[in-house]
Amino acid sequence: MVDEHKATDAFKNRCTNAALTLESCSSYFIDRISLNESTEDRKDNTLDVWLREGPWKPDVVISLSNLHSVRPWEPGLAPIFIDGISLIHLPKLPLLWPAEAVGRLDRSKDLPELVWLRITGPLEVDAVASIVTVYQAQSDDAASVLR
Repeated sequence: MVDEHKATDAFKNRCTNAALTLESCSSYFIDRISLNESTEDRKDNTLDVWLREGPWKPDVVISLSNLHSVRPWEPGLAPIFIDGISLIHLPKLPLLWPAEAVGRLDRSKDLPELVWLRITGPLEVDAVASIVTVYQAQSDDAASVLR
């Protein structure tokens, strides 16, 4: 299999698959958040959010890199339950953004495809980035089988 990083719709599909994984996390808690900001290069900026429900469900980590926007949250509040979670693909121009994302960032032809993470609850996380990875721990059922 050849990994073609510039394949048509690859980033959109990555966002969609990540969003589908996160749909099952609405009953989870935010266990920990890590924001690393570089003053030199935005590409070095990362946001990691660890989600946990308990030992009966696999932990999930959302990792965003090359941050374009992060709205601050009140530190020191963990674990916090989640009311809602969404991950939305924001395409390049000339394609339109969803109505709720319009005005979120200044759009230009140089702005790449982006992903928008929103977590609502007592603690709100709102971030836009160029790179997204969602890690899901293996469940005990899946881990019980040796490949």
